Amino acid sequence: MTKPNPLPGSDFTGKKVIVTGAAGVFGRWICEAFDAAGATLLLSDRDEAATAELATTLSRPALTHRTELTDAGSIDDLVATVGREWGAADILVNNAAVYPSGFLLDVDAAEWDRIFDINLRAPFLLTRGIATQMVRQQVRGNIVMISSGASRKMRTTAAPYSISKSALDRLTKGFAVELAEYGIRCNAVEPGFAAGSKASPLSEAHVKATTAAIPLGRASRYEDATASILFLASDLASYVTGATLSVDGGNSAGTILVHQDKKKAL
Repeated sequence: MTKPNPLPGSDFTGKKVIVTGAAGVFGRWICEAFDAAGATLLLSDRDEAATAELATTLSRPALTHRTELTDAGSIDDLVATVGREWGAADILVNNAAVYPSGFLLDVDAAEWDRIFDINLRAPFLLTRGIATQMVRQQVRGNIVMISSGASRKMRTTAAPYSISKSALDRLTKGFAVELAEYGIRCNAVEPGFAAGSKASPLSEAHVKATTAAIPLGRASRYEDATASILFLASDLASYVTGATLSVDGGNSAGTILVHQDKKKAL
């Protein structure tokens, strides 16, 4: 069943959009949202089968690319594919990331490098390459980074992830400042918690505990973060760049203590 446009009235007809981590939970939602708004997509993911399946569900033909984000050569090939097929994209959504679990004392150098390669180096390399094409083709494009409330609130067993997202927020501002003269905007969205990641699978107990701690009392839905991503990539946000928007049910503002004694509101 085709998903609805999460930002009614937005029109991305004729716009060319790249989404990394397209086959994941958020990636799929982002692709479906842009598809519903009329965009043409390039689906980037390391899972070829899942990416191909996603392409069959979209309203119009999509490009696909098997991208290994720990490999700079694979990222270069993705950029080259965009240049060959489109000349330049209009929108890049750096969505792909990993969320491994482990205490800092147990994280070895190879795992640290893998986390930062995917969560930080890859968005840098891909944004650099895609933005260069935008500049050359005089496309006033948009970059949207998918960050996390973890960038501002450290989490035990997820410190490397939190640190990588903090750095991604600074990278967003760096690109926003330096690309502004070309009419290219760069912003970030912090989506709420949603279970189901293949790259970083979570236990049922973890999912239940995390959801219970969210102030608004539920996990993220399709229409939540996707509407904000479409907004930031649209002309409605033409004066917004270097911003980070939290769409997480209040989770980055604070958490509910599940076992606390309830007090009457009145």
